[in-house]
Amino acid sequence: MKIVEVTDRNDILLKKLLNVWESSVRATHLFLTDTEISEIKKYVPQALAEVPHLIVIEDDDQDAVAFMGIAGRHLEMLFVSDDQRGQGLGTALLQYSIDNYFVDDLAVNEQNPLAKSFYEHMGFEVYQRNPLDDQGKPYPVLYMSRKKAK
Repeated sequence: MKIVEVTDRNDILLKKLLNVWESSVRATHLFLTDTEISEIKKYVPQALAEVPHLIVIEDDDQDAVAFMGIAGRHLEMLFVSDDQRGQGLGTALLQYSIDNYFVDDLAVNEQNPLAKSFYEHMGFEVYQRNPLDDQGKPYPVLYMSRKKAK
């Protein structure tokens, strides 16, 4: 496995990342219906193309198995393929974002308690809650920031 910062966001890569996204979302976002996942999926390629920094973990066959997007010091997205969950890839990506991009802010769905716990374990804490997501849907979003070293 290796971490790669992507500069060439070609259609083949974007399709692979979309598959990682869907695998991850279906495993972790149990509050979403199939219809909602299909609707959101339409916007993922554009988000992947536009996020300032796109970082991918590739397996030994150079297939994408996890990725994250970063804008400024904000983690925009982090997804790990369902069959790769629990192997430290999310930790590796988040630590990479902290070490290389000084990421100290993110948002997570409140209805994804495993993700919230993961981010808390990595030193983030909730500072704000919005009862609606960015699309105005009733999926509460938790805004988290990295605790400062004392």
